[in-house]
Amino acid sequence: MNVAHRLCWAVLAVFASGCSKAPSGPAQKAERASAVSYFKVDPVTAGSISGSILYVGAKPVPKPIDMSGDPACVEAHKGKPHDESLLVSSKGGLANVFVHIKSGLEGKAFETPSAPATLDQRGCWFTPRVLGLQTNQPLQISNSDPVTHNVHPQAQSNREWNHSQGSGEPPITRRFPRPEVMIPVKCNIHSWMHCFIGVVDNPYFAVSGADGTFAIKNIPPGDYVLEVWHEKLGTQEQKITVPPSGQQQVDFKFKGE
Repeated sequence: MNVAHRLCWAVLAVFASGCSKAPSGPAQKAERASAVSYFKVDPVTAGSISGSILYVGAKPVPKPIDMSGDPACVEAHKGKPHDESLLVSSKGGLANVFVHIKSGLEGKAFETPSAPATLDQRGCWFTPRVLGLQTNQPLQISNSDPVTHNVHPQAQSNREWNHSQGSGEPPITRRFPRPEVMIPVKCNIHSWMHCFIGVVDNPYFAVSGADGTFAIKNIPPGDYVLEVWHEKLGTQEQKITVPPSGQQQVDFKFKGE
């Protein structure tokens, strides 16, 4: 083989080597994402958790909030706004408690929902006051008020950000890539506006309703630690076992302040 032929073969070898390299950049990231094996729950053996959160003690008296700095906010509450950080029903049910499986799901990856969780600013409140979503799930934030608000999640594990949103402006969509329980959110314009976001890497979470009850469904059988969180009363946890095709009842009690 003469020099010219050897040179030609060398060029072809280099070209072929370059074509066989693994994709890089966005293409490589997309390939890795598609290779993730998401855990699928067997509907035949899936179980559920239900329970209640009770407040023990004298029912708290709602404290009035001064919204006089913004007449539109006063009007929205007919001049009688009250603090909603501690809501207890007539039977002692504690609302706005974030409930989630804290441990027991290690090694399982769950597909991120494409449907967004929603947060609205209505009546000069964040609604809901407590919400949960999965990591990287879209959070769509709207402003239904006739005034400008400011959305300021004070995250620690995720990136902190601050966004002003005027009346009638289109929704804001953001994501939180890392688990964080909980992220406090405030409005820098209206000091009484607060809410809390629980970000977890699985779909097993809930927020207690006005009567203090909650339910989490479609759970693979196993042993777990269930944690509950309240903005004023702190956290509690219990070890639980979800039997195959069964339901586990779990109740928590918080003593009054």
